[in-house]
Amino acid sequence: MADMLATERKLSRDIVPAVERAVPGVEVLAVELLSPSRFCVYVDHAEGVDHALCSRVTEILADYREAYTVDVSSPGLDRPLRTAEHFRAAIGRDVQIRTVGEISGTQRFRGHVVAAAQQSLRIAVGETELDIPYEAIVRGNLIDEG
Repeated sequence: MADMLATERKLSRDIVPAVERAVPGVEVLAVELLSPSRFCVYVDHAEGVDHALCSRVTEILADYREAYTVDVSSPGLDRPLRTAEHFRAAIGRDVQIRTVGEISGTQRFRGHVVAAAQQSLRIAVGETELDIPYEAIVRGNLIDEG
């Protein structure tokens, strides 16, 4: 798991700026390593995400297709959350989070975002509030309330 997380973070460091430079207005929300040979890039755009945009991003990532199967997707209802900015936009919303190590005895959380500071977010899980550092987050997603 640690190797996959390190690989995922390296892919993210490389892919995010490359895609965001190449396609004006695109925000890369997350790069998720789905298996050792497959990853998904979640993108958003103010005008929406359509097949043409996903195809364009896939072409930008052509060099990766020698070693990986590359998926490009819209964020969907369970929007990925990774950064302080993402979590600030989710204040007041319900989320699920998985961390790389245990925090207060668990690695999986489902709760309400109370605050999002520069280094960590605060989530209310029942009556308990916990601070979770962004660097500990493996996955974070909105919970579809629809």
